[in-house]
Amino acid sequence: MENNHKVSIPVISGSAIFFGLLFLGFFIYKGLRTFSDKDRVVTVKGLAEMNMTATSSTINLDFSFSGDDLQSLIKQTENKKNAIISYLTNHGYSKNDIAIRNIDVYDRQIYYEYQWSDGKRVQVKVDRYSISQRLTISVNEVESTEDKASKINLDLISSNLTANVFANYVFPELNTIKPQLIAESTRNARIAGEQFANDSKAKLGKIKTASQGQITIVGRYYYHDDGDSNAPDEPYIQKARVVSTIVFFLE
Repeated sequence: MENNHKVSIPVISGSAIFFGLLFLGFFIYKGLRTFSDKDRVVTVKGLAEMNMTATSSTINLDFSFSGDDLQSLIKQTENKKNAIISYLTNHGYSKNDIAIRNIDVYDRQIYYEYQWSDGKRVQVKVDRYSISQRLTISVNEVESTEDKASKINLDLISSNLTANVFANYVFPELNTIKPQLIAESTRNARIAGEQFANDSKAKLGKIKTASQGQITIVGRYYYHDDGDSNAPDEPYIQKARVVSTIVFFLE
């Protein structure tokens, strides 16, 4: 029994050394492979686009008068305001949907200014006061806002009530779609990376670095000239766009 016990000690020691060297070699192999693969990367871009429809809209009507008699200008402004409101209510717009902004009075405090005429600097009479007024109409159907604004504009011109008529739209906050937009751009970048890896007989690994591009807006009233995205034709639709740049490891 004593001889058997003495023989088993070197066997156990040898086994321990063997497995120790085996594990050591495995980790050395992994380390060398990681070191050799650290520069095997692919850089891809992921594009994501999403349409945003306006949640509400308004029609703005601006008009102004200028002159030297302030009280007369205020009266003209009041008369035109009442005439436009009368037109709107007679054409189906509720007074509750018409917001009247405060008048804006600008006083030059001077009656003359110098201008160039025929190469000479001459003194020219100018109006001292300028008064502007805005009416805002809330519209329920954003799709019809532009057509309604055009009709109002033509009707006011024919009624000698000319005003600057234009539509305005309120769109959802970018933060409401930002997570979905970034997720889609990342997903599209991975698809492009996997295609490259397959063509290279490799396997796409983890993300090394990632950078989110700036979210841009294209639409009738907003345009970012990037050459890759067309603006929507409808004024009540905007397109949000982002390009993410991601670097993947290749295995």
